[in-house]
Amino acid sequence: MTSALEGRSIVVTGSGRGIGAEVAKLIGSQGANVIVNDPGVNVDGSGTDSAPAEQVAQEIRDAGGTASANFDSVATADGGESMITQCVDEFGRIDGVVHVAGILRDRMVFNMTEEEWDDVVAVHLTGLFNVVKPASILFRQQRFGRIVGFSSGSGMNGNTGQANYGAAKAGITGGIRCAARDLGRYGVTANAICPGAATRMTATVPDAARSLRSSSGIQGQERTESIVNQLRDASYVAPMVAYLLTDQAWNVNGKCFNVSGGQVSLSSDEVPYRSINKAGMWELDELQALVPSQLMSGLRNPAPPPADLSIPGRPV
Repeated sequence: MTSALEGRSIVVTGSGRGIGAEVAKLIGSQGANVIVNDPGVNVDGSGTDSAPAEQVAQEIRDAGGTASANFDSVATADGGESMITQCVDEFGRIDGVVHVAGILRDRMVFNMTEEEWDDVVAVHLTGLFNVVKPASILFRQQRFGRIVGFSSGSGMNGNTGQANYGAAKAGITGGIRCAARDLGRYGVTANAICPGAATRMTATVPDAARSLRSSSGIQGQERTESIVNQLRDASYVAPMVAYLLTDQAWNVNGKCFNVSGGQVSLSSDEVPYRSINKAGMWELDELQALVPSQLMSGLRNPAPPPADLSIPGRPV
C-alpha cells in the first residue's frame, strides 16, 4: 500500500522536540521527505543546540525515511527562507510547511517588557509569515501546497500571564484563515491546529515555569498543574496534522481544529453570537440598559474582581 505522503517534501519548524518531533516522525513514516527544523533553544528562547534536530532526523532515517536537520531560527526572514531553500535543494520541491516552533516568556501584562513581547511574537506569529511567504511563492507556481499553523487555547480563550503568547497564537489563526483565502485558488490549503498535549512547554518544565511565573507575579500554579496533568501524549496530535498534509484533505481549508488525546474537534468560525438591533444609532443610555440584560445575560467574566473590591458600577 502506498504511504499517504509518499514523495512529498515538508518543512516542520520546531520539530526537534515535543509535538513537532512527533509530526516529523509520523510524516516521515508516511513517505514524506522531512526538513527537521529546530535551533535547539531553551523554552525561553535562549541558547542553541543542534542535537534535538539531528536526533529526530536520524530517527526518521533509521526507520527507513528521508530527513535532514536544519538549525535556522524561524524568527528571521532569512531563517525561514533558508528552510524552504534547503528543502528544494535537497528534495527537489516543497509541498508543505508545518509551523510548530514556539517559546514562552510568561509575565503579567503590567510587568511584561517590550523584549518579552517582541521575542514571543517573533517566533510564533512572525515565524509563520517567515516560512509561509517563501513557500507560498512556490506553492502558487506549482498549484499545490499545504500549510499547517499551530494556535493555542491561550489565543482562543486567554490565559493568565500570556498576553504575548496568546496574542501571537490568536494571530496565527487569523493569518492562517487569510492565507487560506489568498491561496485557495491555487490549490493550496491552510489550516490551524489547537493542540492539547504534554510537551516541554507544558508538562516537562513545570518547575522552571513555576519559578519563572512566580517571580513574574503570576499566581494560580495549582490550577496550571492540574490542567497539565490532564494533557495527553504529544504523539496523539500528529495524525491530524498528517491528514491535513495529504491529498485527501484537498478541500479542508481555512479551518481550526482542536486536537487532544483521541478527540478531534472543529472550532466554529467567528460569527455573531447574540445581537440587539435598532433602526438608527444607539444612544449610550440604551446600551447601558440592554447590553447587560440582553447581550451579556448568562455569560461569565473569565476573571472577575474579588467580592471585597469596591468597583464603580457594581450593584451593592
